[in-house]
Amino acid sequence: MAPAATPNSPEIREIRQEGPHHFVFSPYIEPQATVVPGETVAIYTEDAFGGRISEPEHLPSKVLGTQLNPQTGPIFVEGAEPGDTLAVKIEELEPTRDWAVSAFVPFFGGLTGTDATRLLHEPLPERIYFYQLADGVFNYEDRFRIPWRPFLGTMGTAPEIEALSALTPHRHGGNMDVRDTCPGNTLYLPVNVEGALFYTGDMHGAQGDGEVCGVALEISGRAVLSFDLIKGKAIEWPRIESPDKLMAVGSARPMEDAARIAYVELVRWLADDYDFDPLDAYQLLTQAGSLYVGNMVDPNYSLVAGLQKSHLP
Repeated sequence: MAPAATPNSPEIREIRQEGPHHFVFSPYIEPQATVVPGETVAIYTEDAFGGRISEPEHLPSKVLGTQLNPQTGPIFVEGAEPGDTLAVKIEELEPTRDWAVSAFVPFFGGLTGTDATRLLHEPLPERIYFYQLADGVFNYEDRFRIPWRPFLGTMGTAPEIEALSALTPHRHGGNMDVRDTCPGNTLYLPVNVEGALFYTGDMHGAQGDGEVCGVALEISGRAVLSFDLIKGKAIEWPRIESPDKLMAVGSARPMEDAARIAYVELVRWLADDYDFDPLDAYQLLTQAGSLYVGNMVDPNYSLVAGLQKSHLP
């Protein structure tokens, strides 16, 4: 891939959403901008609440409604065709404000009843947490100190036919909420339609595994991304590459199916690109693979299977 320019250099074109943000990954929305393979751009993103929670009285039940997780895009990638793979390198992530917000949303989260996991209890009390960002650390009332560890919670391409909610992770990527979509890493996504139609949003200042209450440190930001294409190579599920690790993301319910998807995609990656016999790859991942939960709160759960590159031939 082409070397990235410095984040504030004049070579980087800035993309801001003109008009309303979108709340679906759809093949039917007119592109917001066009990029060419090898190009680096800066994309501005809104937080998962669309900036609607900024004061203590802005309770989720009063201000959020149904439109959540606004996306910047779609971005048309020249030359992208179904059967290709889109490579998006995350060069840099910057906040565009000095605070982040988390909250308890009624009947949403990993440790409460939801519309998919019905229970006979009242919702947890709504509570909003504002974190001030200073010197690379988020502070909550001098009680919690959380280091700035940014990543893009939502990145994906348009599905071929259906429009999927921006809250839903699946084969196209989407709201995976996995910490390795972070600076220095490359996300590989399947191309399902002409131009790929890339969307992104939902920057997180930090997040623990599982995003347990359903709301990370939500913040608006500026993402410097480099785009490239792998022509004629199709993948089924998102893949992530860091300087020292290969990873694959599976999104499904129940959680064990997400784990199976992630590991199968990683086996196929090792077989296709690194000349592994699939059963040898299965054996190696049994002994040396890693697995973590990105989210356990979205319509599908996302798990990430990984292997250190030191195990590659």
